[in-house]
Amino acid sequence: MDCNQVFVSKVKRLIVVFTLLIAFLSIKIDTFAQVDSAVVPVDSVVAGSAEAVSGEHGAAKHGEEKFEPTKVIMEHIADSHVWHLWGHTSLPLPVILYTANGLEVFSSAHFHHGEHDYQGKYNKYRLVTGLKQSMTKDMFNKNIKVVGADGQIDENASDTVIDFSITKNIAAMFVAILVIVIVFAAVASAYKKRVGKAPKGLQSFFEPIIIFVRDDIAKPNIGHKYAKFMPYLLTTFFFILFNNLLGLVPIFPGGANVTGNIALTFVMALGTMLIVNLNGNKYYWKHIFLPDVPFWLWPLMVVVEVIGIISKPFALMVRLFANITAGHIIVLSLISLIFIFETLAIAPVSVAFVLFMDVLELLVAFLQAFIFTLLTALFIGMAVEEHH
Repeated sequence: MDCNQVFVSKVKRLIVVFTLLIAFLSIKIDTFAQVDSAVVPVDSVVAGSAEAVSGEHGAAKHGEEKFEPTKVIMEHIADSHVWHLWGHTSLPLPVILYTANGLEVFSSAHFHHGEHDYQGKYNKYRLVTGLKQSMTKDMFNKNIKVVGADGQIDENASDTVIDFSITKNIAAMFVAILVIVIVFAAVASAYKKRVGKAPKGLQSFFEPIIIFVRDDIAKPNIGHKYAKFMPYLLTTFFFILFNNLLGLVPIFPGGANVTGNIALTFVMALGTMLIVNLNGNKYYWKHIFLPDVPFWLWPLMVVVEVIGIISKPFALMVRLFANITAGHIIVLSLISLIFIFETLAIAPVSVAFVLFMDVLELLVAFLQAFIFTLLTALFIGMAVEEHH
């Protein structure tokens, strides 16, 4: 069946719908002017009172907070223990901490947007994020710190606490997974009910994409063993695609920088590396450890090939993380121009460029899902290729 016409038509409609939606939402510039108070450290609340300005000019500026674009942008693309909804309304998320004494579970609302400490069952905790966040040697806990008896952060005690909290990125990932399950459950049901009939509705939209992944990604790169890896390739493609698309929507339940989180891209790249190497045949491993090169070159080639095992998924990890994060930063930077110049005169230019970037990001959302899946299929094909 020739699905090109259906595919092109559906994609054009999707692009038009998302363009109009993003254009409408981009005009709501005031939503970007608010700094998420969930990431303001305790010691920064009184920072604005350090300067005194005399005269009428000082009176006019009294109570105004200087706009810091770097802080605003980094807070919007960073993970958080609350999910900003609108205005000053945020959805608190559960905090799950594993301590030396046991498990502690409580709501992030107890931190009052980072302004108060919370006395738990075993320790007193403080939410420390944003530019004031300190880097510790414990990679599993960066935001929740243990407060000592003197009221200061106890880094040694904090290092023993592992944070398993449901953060904004994790919650957004669950939303994307839920959407994927609902969509493809409906598509699967349509196939069962319409056996032998032409696709209809969601089925007609997703069938060309599934066929595209099968015929243009899996088969050419993997060969006759492609069917074994189709579930992983389809899951990877649609997981990245749905998270990218939801990340372009600036209001709840969108706006999270899920695929721009290097921890997520690391896990996805790790999954690809495991699948590639666990399915590698004897010719694949022979090429790595017994390459057909002169004996004096063998030690160097083995080192290069072993590094290649790690560098290939590393490239997948960095490419997806960098492209998605860069897109979010550019869009937020363009909107920040309005508040940097403190005039609405720049708004038409800023919104026009934001609209252009959002449409470009829509293309990038599809492109990054395609590239990650394509390279994964290519690496799998190199591992399972039979010797000729």
